[in-house]
Amino acid sequence: MKKHIFFDLDHTIWDFDKNAEETLTELYGHYCLYQYGLNSCTDFIKTYTHNNQLLWSAYHLGQITKETLRSERFYKTFIELGIAPELVPHEFEADYVRLSPTKKNLFDGSFNVLGYLQDKYTLHIISNGFKETTLMKMDVCQLNPYFTNVVISEDVGVNKPDPAIFEHALSLAGATKEESIMIGDSLEADIQGAQSYGIDAIFFNPMKLEKPAYVKKQIHHLEELIQLF
Repeated sequence: MKKHIFFDLDHTIWDFDKNAEETLTELYGHYCLYQYGLNSCTDFIKTYTHNNQLLWSAYHLGQITKETLRSERFYKTFIELGIAPELVPHEFEADYVRLSPTKKNLFDGSFNVLGYLQDKYTLHIISNGFKETTLMKMDVCQLNPYFTNVVISEDVGVNKPDPAIFEHALSLAGATKEESIMIGDSLEADIQGAQSYGIDAIFFNPMKLEKPAYVKKQIHHLEELIQLF
């Protein structure tokens, strides 16, 4: 019988893509990027999103550091879009990190689902996000009252899918594997990580991507959890 539900934050509750798009649109105007020849904010966001996803995948696996991720994601984007290295605005990353966590776009139904589940289960967060931004997102979006523990990879010293972060989260919660379930959007970090450790997982798949055979259960909308639990 399940007693503890562990959620990922970014891309699962906090709508990373929508918040990033909102932030980047503001910074595109602030930095007058059209003067650099970047005439399409959409292309800029698309290129950044691709680079950011690749770098985060490498970060999940411990292949790069936080500093490398942050120093490269926008630099690579500007270079790929034809900006000369000496013209790359080096404060762009700092402004993005400052502004993005203040955005409040959550996936539809988040508060409804969390309120429902909180009455029946103990809820927790396990996030690979950076500590300062994760805590700000939780605070700004008023998510803290729903969760007993917020486990952040920077504090633990390892990222999902490393089994050590799941072990730490369950130990902190006083939960057994059989009592626990993980919900997240990352096949690698959340689903494979949880299942390899020995706890059940639900794949949050709002884009309706093809479901791998090893995924036992998926949802396309958070409110489907009300029927499952």
